[in-house]
Amino acid sequence: MTAAFTIRLDDELMSKLDALAADTDRSRSWIAAKAIQDYVELNAWQIQRINEGIAEADRGEFASDAEVEAVFAKYRA
Repeated sequence: MTAAFTIRLDDELMSKLDALAADTDRSRSWIAAKAIQDYVELNAWQIQRINEGIAEADRGEFASDAEVEAVFAKYRA
């Protein structure tokens, strides 16, 4: 099932969207839906990883001083 909703874009962004749609032979709607899908997936993944990190910290699962130093040493060289 799909649902429709309205968004407002300034004229410049709308022109860019229309140009991209024409250049890729896609509809304006398809490009907007794909952009929203990609944004939602990326941010959901990021928030999930943050929450996992918080849960690990709450359980006291931290890197040791030696592990942190090893990472810093790796990138110092």
